Amino acid sequence: MAFADYEVLIGKDAMTVYKFLMDGTNNSLWRPGVRSVALQSGVLGENGAVYKQTVAGPAGRPIAADFQITEARPGAEIRFNVVAGPARPTGGYFLSTEGAMTRLRFALEYHPKGLQKLMNGMVQKTMEAEVAQLEQLKTVIESHPAD
Repeated sequence: MAFADYEVLIGKDAMTVYKFLMDGTNNSLWRPGVRSVALQSGVLGENGAVYKQTVAGPAGRPIAADFQITEARPGAEIRFNVVAGPARPTGGYFLSTEGAMTRLRFALEYHPKGLQKLMNGMVQKTMEAEVAQLEQLKTVIESHPAD
């Protein structure tokens, strides 16, 4: 199993952070490896939405990393499953209010099966890099004007 998580404190309220994250098309604004992302099915920013996403893979080759929002609790939690690609982790964003700020934790978990277990070390490093991108998310959200 591979697991990674990371936490930041963002100078915006929890609903602002939540709404930004629930719109999966925002991924390209804070995750430099995202080549393209678009709503594939469901309603933008709602539970059940599926996003078609392409990310930079090994040697810069594009790989599928489509994901589906599986659980959403406004201002508190967003869970998702990666539904396309060589590794299909589950993940979540967990928000808590601290005064006028939001503590955001991003966690990814991957349970490889069969020969996929051989990729576990590479997947672990990739997941650690993914969750650390919360620093970029913090910068992007804090620089956006209030809605």
